[in-house]
Amino acid sequence: MIMPRGQQLLMPVKPGFIVFSIALVFLLSLLPLGGFVWMPDLLMMVLAFWALHHPHRLGMGVAFVLGLGVDVQQTALLGQHALTYVLVVYASQRASRRMMWFSPLTQALQVLPMFAGAHLLQMLIRMVAGGMFPGFSVVLAPVLETLLWPLLSAVLLAPQRRAPDADSNRPL
Repeated sequence: MIMPRGQQLLMPVKPGFIVFSIALVFLLSLLPLGGFVWMPDLLMMVLAFWALHHPHRLGMGVAFVLGLGVDVQQTALLGQHALTYVLVVYASQRASRRMMWFSPLTQALQVLPMFAGAHLLQMLIRMVAGGMFPGFSVVLAPVLETLLWPLLSAVLLAPQRRAPDADSNRPL
């Protein structure tokens, strides 16, 4: 595969780092932050990121189990987050070969419909189960997730970056 122009060569990701980042964000998602509808879903973003960058390392079963954990913690309808996380991981895995050619800013614009669809699906599930319409502030969550995507990419790709100068210890 030819590298896109201007893109830095990355070292292989360590599986432990993937597990650590997902576990850390899962634990952060368990914190009671008020439950605002406009809050970005960081766990969904990290799952989408790893499914996009390494589709063979993150399965839909992991997304399903984490989604059930979030459902139980937030006392949501059981399976609501599990379904949306599985669909986001599936969509990310399907788009991974195409989206790897783009910069994080361009990727952010392309994951916006995926995040908006996930939040729309969660809202529809809540409303079908008897919940009320949360208001139009629910539109802010996918927008904030899109704005955070380049920062998330920089943070999660930082351990994989190679040094820009080559020497005898780092030939690449």
